[in-house]
Amino acid sequence: MTAPVTVGAADMAGPRRMTRVVDVLAEMFVDLAAGRTRSPARTVVEHGEQKVLLVSPAVWERRRVGSVKITTLTPDNPGRGLPLIHGIVALTDLETGRITALLDGAELTAVRTGAVAALATRFCTAADADDLAVVGAGVQARALIRAVATVRPIRTVRVFSRTRAGAEKLADEVRATTAIRVTVCDSARAAVADAPIICTATSTGDSTPVVAADWVARGAHVNVIGGTHPDAIELDPALLGDAVTVVEDQSAALDGAGEVRAALAAGLLGPDDLHELGRLVGGEVEVGGRSSVLRTVGMAIEDTAAAVALHNGGGDVG
Repeated sequence: MTAPVTVGAADMAGPRRMTRVVDVLAEMFVDLAAGRTRSPARTVVEHGEQKVLLVSPAVWERRRVGSVKITTLTPDNPGRGLPLIHGIVALTDLETGRITALLDGAELTAVRTGAVAALATRFCTAADADDLAVVGAGVQARALIRAVATVRPIRTVRVFSRTRAGAEKLADEVRATTAIRVTVCDSARAAVADAPIICTATSTGDSTPVVAADWVARGAHVNVIGGTHPDAIELDPALLGDAVTVVEDQSAALDGAGEVRAALAAGLLGPDDLHELGRLVGGEVEVGGRSSVLRTVGMAIEDTAAAVALHNGGGDVG
């Protein structure tokens, strides 16, 4: 029996691999919006002190692949010097049932989440947009900078984090590996002011927005990764009422996107105002210079598509 290929973090690095993930996700989202693939709800098992075990399956029939991701979230781990998230993704061949690859689940999650934001950025911003604001300084913030920089010529990044030391560390890492100029800001408002592209990736569990609507410049695009539970809010829901609001999947957003749920409850928008990312990619939705918001919740089918991109494109470099 042929052993599965192991794909680690180093095998997911580099702009060409990230670009491939973005491109394969675009193909998948068009299928998802058209009902040609599906992403079942994940199974969540809570245990101990806020510890979580998640199992996320999905199949992409047209590509004849499926995947299962097992993820653990252990809040005490950072204090132990360990990652908050551990996980593994098994990629399968639907024709034979063979497991073809095993991928580092935590890194794949970061890569595919960044790539989803990059995909929306590709369709919602001007081709020459070069200024990025990031609120948050964790693993996902790093992935967002890498991903957005593959689809836009990012020259400057402004970072804010509640922990200044974390923001400084992120800034030093970006400066050391790219030619991007990075500024650490003293407030979220200072970071996002006049930025054409904004990404929020915090661990907030609060319903008080981290970014207010009137801080966001007219015509800007905001990628909202989301807080720690379905009612957590990073971006003021008021902005969704004035912006083109994009989600991965309407049902998933209604279940798990705090900003969407709050905006609906306040009558700021209706379900028909939630535009699925696949329809944006397919040309059915136009931003037309308006502000735009992508609110992600994360879906198992994204892991499947990213795993396909990285497994099939494993020979790419840099």
